[in-house]
Amino acid sequence: MVDELAVSDRSPAELAARFDMPSNLLAHHLAVLEQVELIERLTSSGDRRRRYVRLVRAPLDRLQFPVLVPDGLVLFVCTHNSARSQLAAALWNARPGRLASSAGTQPTEIHPKAVAAAKRAGLDLGGAEPRHLDDAPEASLVVTVCDRAHEELPPDPSWWHWSTPAPSEIGTAAAFDATVAQLDARIRDLN
Repeated sequence: MVDELAVSDRSPAELAARFDMPSNLLAHHLAVLEQVELIERLTSSGDRRRRYVRLVRAPLDRLQFPVLVPDGLVLFVCTHNSARSQLAAALWNARPGRLASSAGTQPTEIHPKAVAAAKRAGLDLGGAEPRHLDDAPEASLVVTVCDRAHEELPPDPSWWHWSTPAPSEIGTAAAFDATVAQLDARIRDLN
């Protein structure tokens, strides 16, 4: 379970299905992990009734917990392909030997505050173009960075999910910078 949560936030239902585990046994294991502060629980920014479980990596850092990232293109997906997925792809592409793209389920224009936040982080979203998921290139790994997109798309257990709040809901430069920092930390944790 820790291996799975090292790469992807998952709902309890997704974890139960992935490990073929009854809900009462899963609840016990999650309670133990929460008691030793290895997980945190998040409310979905899509369907606010849904919860996600996220691994807290700090206690594991000294163990040098290895994470296997598939070779090839990584596709980051959010609803509008206007901020989070674009920022995640730019951060991923900034790493040597990494290649990423992004797409959305209902693409709109790139958010100007995402472009500004990227610039402050030393990234360039100037040539970024929103794209529909149906038009995205084939990827060796898909990472949803938006709860709404994750919840709307057909379940695919091979996809990773990073529950990242939409900075546009707050709308401040600080919210966009926090999104960049959160995504950067998730990507750094994989190296």
